[in-house]
Amino acid sequence: MRADDVLVRAQAGDHAAFADIVREHQSMVFSLACHIVHDRAAAEDVAQEVFLELYRSLARLESGAHLTFWLRRVTSHRCIDRIRRHGRRVELTLAETHEPSVPPCAHDPLLEAHLRRLVAELPAGARAVVTLRYQEDLAPSEIALILDMPVNTVKSHMRRSMACLRAKMTRNGRQG
Repeated sequence: MRADDVLVRAQAGDHAAFADIVREHQSMVFSLACHIVHDRAAAEDVAQEVFLELYRSLARLESGAHLTFWLRRVTSHRCIDRIRRHGRRVELTLAETHEPSVPPCAHDPLLEAHLRRLVAELPAGARAVVTLRYQEDLAPSEIALILDMPVNTVKSHMRRSMACLRAKMTRNGRQG
């Protein structure tokens, strides 16, 4: 069944259709939250908040594509809000890391864990931009829509974040 049809049924009050929407998108929402807040329990709380808000906002959604966009946007904003309220948690154990929704190119688990720690040190907005770009594989224009910021701001976050990450990786490479 098409995503638009399921959305229409959910909007009409079909609880099974809403459950289908949640099942279809829960891994994307949780994965995105986990990669931004770096805390499994916090990511679970964010996901619950997002799906509760989705239930309340169903009538405003126009299509299956709009639903996916809406979920990414709300998840990103809830994560940024949570980081600002509770501070960010930078420490990650290997057991706490999750597979990204887009398979990575490199398969060096130590390098990936190190890079995740460095991304976790970025400010909340920059972290959200980097996560949406490299985990969700979104274009800068899509990220701008989701985070409600100008495309040039997204590009600036990307440039500064990548320069910062490159410098830290290079510095650590020389020291190690």
